[in-house]
Order: sequence, then structure tokens, then C-alpha cells
Amino acid sequence: MLRTLLAVTLFLCTLAPAGAQNLDAGFRTFLESDIWPAARQRGVPRPIFDQAFQGVSLNLKLPDLQLPGSGEGVAETNFQAEFRSGADYLSERNVAGNVSQGRALLQRHKALLDRIVARYGVPAPIIVAIWGRESGFGAARIPENAFQVLGTKAYLARRKAMFREELIAALQIVADGHLKVSEMKSSWAGALGQPQFMPTKFLALAVDFDGDGRKDIWNSVPDTLASIAHYLRQSGWQPGRDWGFEVVVPEGVSCANEGPDRGRPISEFAAAGVTRVSGRPFPTNELGARGHLMMPAGRNGPAFIATPNFYVIKEYNNSDLYALFVGHAADRKQGAGPLAGRWRDTDRLTRGDVARMQQKLIALGYDVGGADGLAGFKTRRSIGDFEAKNGMAATCWPSRALAGRL
Repeated sequence: MLRTLLAVTLFLCTLAPAGAQNLDAGFRTFLESDIWPAARQRGVPRPIFDQAFQGVSLNLKLPDLQLPGSGEGVAETNFQAEFRSGADYLSERNVAGNVSQGRALLQRHKALLDRIVARYGVPAPIIVAIWGRESGFGAARIPENAFQVLGTKAYLARRKAMFREELIAALQIVADGHLKVSEMKSSWAGALGQPQFMPTKFLALAVDFDGDGRKDIWNSVPDTLASIAHYLRQSGWQPGRDWGFEVVVPEGVSCANEGPDRGRPISEFAAAGVTRVSGRPFPTNELGARGHLMMPAGRNGPAFIATPNFYVIKEYNNSDLYALFVGHAADRKQGAGPLAGRWRDTDRLTRGDVARMQQKLIALGYDVGGADGLAGFKTRRSIGDFEAKNGMAATCWPSRALAGRL
């Protein structure tokens, strides 16, 4: 992060004062010529538009911006918590707080959650785990000006089109009377309220569950919890199925078999020697259903058989570690113990290091899912295939030894 912050500082120095003025002038032109016509078409009144951007300037400290003259390369560092190691993200300290408070809230809101589960089919512990992960059960401070964040990203982010749509949706939220402009606070990514919905998701999926006529994910616990459940159900949650199981994967089962596109009946994994760490058999109703091998750190960490519901949680936040946190915390709320697998120390690599490995693997014909610097399942299994074909122990994880061999 230090390297990225230094780069931003140097860039700001090169802008001052005329460059910064030109960039801000371009931002104001962008708002008037692009955002205002689109917002007006969606029914946003001019006074709301003016109020939303009154005194708003670009925030160049936000991550993932494509600053003029900075090129198209992958960032060397990562801002999001989900990019940290699994040992950090799924540490007992992080999980235990979610679990202990979540258990109490499951009891406090049992009647409400029973009604939500009956309507949407999503287990209450999953709903509460997401609530805790996203906003500390509503206690987290969400300080950013949503219009500054979304405006800056719509103008300068690598995914401009996506944030342009989110910015217009944020204006619609105010125009529809859900919040005042002054109340539109967000995360650094533009996410809103206790469940941290992006504005388009709020418009599409937020629920008025308390019946007061408002979809209030900022102050209403019923609306917040039902909105999370609605989001997951609309993303494909399969009622009656688990999210996954921590397992022991024998050496004879390659880590390169990972991925949702290589699913098979869970009974086949069991027949190959994959066992649950709890020592219990897989549930009878799961044996004939499809599961997928999931090893978020390759052979350097815990392993799982994930069901399709694991990838539904990833629809909420596209991170293996996030989905693991939610599923594991939900299990712990129901009496399960800590993860049995241990996260081994690995080489400290930047996102740029991984992207360069991905580029070399692509040149050799491997499908790594894109050279984005993130070790997703396609990258992990491609590494495992390369290691096995080149006389290396198959770890399915980026390393300096792999970089040297590539």
C-alpha cells in the first residue's frame, strides 16, 4: 500500500496547480454533459442533481483509479481486506467476534428471522454472518460522501461504465425519497447501508419487510436482514443445501481439479478418499448432489467441498475468502469448531508479481481467467498443472520458485 500511496502523492504533485484544475474542470464537464442528461432521463430533478454535487471534488486517494498518464498496469498492492492472506482474513480473532455477537442476535431476532427464512429459504446464520461482515451488525461507521466516491470512480476508475450506472442509481435513490443527499454515505467503493448494497442492487433487491412503506437498509433491522436474504435467493440460493464442508484432500486427488466448472457428485469425492475434517460422513441429501473442490491457498491452507451455494455467497462479494468467512462463521454459530486446516506461510508476493506469472502462463496456453494479479481458482489449478508437468510438487499457489521456473 505504501508504494501505491507514494505513487498517488507524486501524481498529485505533478498536477498542482494547473493540472489539478484541469482535471477538476474535466470532471465538472463530465457531470454536466454525461451524468446530468442520463439522470434527467431517469426522472432525477435538477435541484437534487445540483445538491448532490455541490462542493464535490475528485477524491484522488480512492483506490483503483486510472489516473492520466499512469498506464494500464495492474496495481502492485491491494486495498480490500479480501486480498489479504487467508490466515489473516479468517483469523480466530476476526471470526470469533462475528460468531459471539451473531449468536446473541440470532436469538434476539429469532421470530423475525424465522419469517425471513420461511419466505426466502436462506438460513438465518448465513444472513446474520453477512450482516456482521458487512457492517458490524449495523455498528460500523460508513463515512464517505457517496456522490464524491461514485462520481470520482465514474470519471477515473478502471470500470468507468459500472460506476457511471451506480452514480445514476444513487441519484435515483434520493429522487425516489429513500434518503436525503446529506444522508448518502458510503464505503470507499460506493456501497450503502447495513448490508452494503451498491445503489443498483438497492433499487433491484432491497425489501420493505417491516411494512412501513420504505426500503430502509440504513435503520431497519427487518429490511436489512430480508434484503440480504432476497439478494441471495435471487442470486440462486438452493434451499435445503449447505454452503460447503471443510475436508481433507489426499495426495492422490490433485489440487488442479479445483473449480465450479469441474463439479461432480459429492459421493465421487468421498469415493476418492476426500473426508470431512469433523469425521462425520457427508449428509445423505448432499451425496448425490454436485460439489466442487475449493482450495483457496492451494496445498498451503484448508480445503473444502463447496456447493453451488458457496458461489451464491460470492455473488454478494466476489471473493473466496469472503464466502469462506460467511460460511464458516455461520457454521460456528451453530456449534462447529475452528477450521482444522492451517494456513502455511507462503512467499510474500504483490498483485503485480502474480499478474506477471499469469501472463507467462497465458503465453504457454493456460487459462488463468485473466492476468489480474488475483490467484483465483483458474490461476491456482493452472499453476498446479504447470508444476506437475515440470517436475515440481503441485502446490497450486504462486511462489518465487514458480516465477523462476516460468
